[in-house]
Amino acid sequence: MKNTYETPLNSRYASAEMKEVFSPDRKFKTWRKLWITLAEIEKELGLDITDEQIAELKAHADDINYEDAAKREKEVRHDVMAHVYAYGLQCPKAKGIIHLGATSCYVGDNTDVILMIDAMKIIRKKVLSVIDKLSRFAMDYKDMPTLGFTHFQAAQTTTVGKRACLWIQDLMMDLEQIDFVLEKTKLLGSKGTTGTQGSFMELFEGDSEKVRRLDEMIAEKLGYSGVFAVSGQTYTRKLDSIYANVLSGIAQSCTKFANDMRLLQHLKEMEEPFEKNQIGSSAMAYKRNPMRSERITGLARYIMIDALNPAFTTAGQWFERTLDDSANKRISIPEAFLACDAILGIYNNVAEGLVVYPKVIEKHIMAELPFMATEIIIMDGVKNGGDRQELHEAIRVHSMAAAANVKQHGGDNDLIERIAGDPIFGMKLEDLKAILDPKNFVGRAPQQVEEYITGTVRPVVEANKDELIAHTELNV
Repeated sequence: MKNTYETPLNSRYASAEMKEVFSPDRKFKTWRKLWITLAEIEKELGLDITDEQIAELKAHADDINYEDAAKREKEVRHDVMAHVYAYGLQCPKAKGIIHLGATSCYVGDNTDVILMIDAMKIIRKKVLSVIDKLSRFAMDYKDMPTLGFTHFQAAQTTTVGKRACLWIQDLMMDLEQIDFVLEKTKLLGSKGTTGTQGSFMELFEGDSEKVRRLDEMIAEKLGYSGVFAVSGQTYTRKLDSIYANVLSGIAQSCTKFANDMRLLQHLKEMEEPFEKNQIGSSAMAYKRNPMRSERITGLARYIMIDALNPAFTTAGQWFERTLDDSANKRISIPEAFLACDAILGIYNNVAEGLVVYPKVIEKHIMAELPFMATEIIIMDGVKNGGDRQELHEAIRVHSMAAAANVKQHGGDNDLIERIAGDPIFGMKLEDLKAILDPKNFVGRAPQQVEEYITGTVRPVVEANKDELIAHTELNV
């Protein structure tokens, strides 16, 4: 066992893929990639930088001398300058042109944006994969009636597939937000200490056009859509808050699903996967706790609260920058992504193994359906010659008695039998039971499922089929 704290997001929950994005290795290799890019552009724009110097930088792009950097940081208390120094030890010919004209935010902020983009692409892939699995489930169960609830009280019937579409729709909205932020995200570029590009104006002897092109070419060379038109020393921290809000939105969608699953598992109508050797309780061997769904809600709660960190950081920046953002964003942004990655991994695992118990669902429907059918029974009674007001009063009396039989005596709902025995309705028991087909009470739910899945969801899934994850294992 290790004797120092390690975040469970790293050791228990997040995927290796997401952990690699926020690893020191990815971060510092991206710094070096940015330094190489800067040197190449500065050379293209006429500064005295040689091919030999750039080749030397490229030769050591990935073999980072971490010990040299750590030793230097202890001395200078500055991580960027420590890595500039360490890179220079490996590249003596290029030492003088590393980080030329740049501020720390050139590597720090551009790297942060690049990593957020990479991380959000992983999130996008996992959201799509859940949508794919749930859409298949929805189509499989589009016709199966189930008791609908409002206020967790029995309401009209819906279908199992229609309920799944509610979960899907939330994720589809999240997907739209993901695509929007990915489309609009820009790099910081090379803006200098207060965003004026003053240091680069000095380097290029006042040639404004070259300085403008330098800024643009950073995004072009790295393959991104552009750079922020204006900035202080940093890109606006509003971007971090926007990304965190997207992750919070996903967490909200996951929580809605997970809470529904916890309730359904209590009702024994549906269950999340439960493996052969899984233990539900250390004391109660019979239990099948919805631990996956509970883990989703717990981690999702963390994400929703964590999204406040970038909000306060954004609001609290002074003028062209302050440094109170740095320590906070080192924690809040990676952990928001790690936690979101974790809940989507669990969601995928649950969605591909959902268990449905039709007989339990039917039993619950039939316990409530007689009450829901009373309006139809009244109409049929009128057709048989009855008086609508008299039939309504009779239904009310019989309903109260049937409810008392269920609640006070623990009996079955015998409303239909009571109505069949009342000559005022003129209806036989078999006629009444024919009315009580649950499929008569689901409205357009099956058609809604088919229209939504085939018309809206599947086209998006098919357009992204190469991104889908077929199977997800739980880490623990």
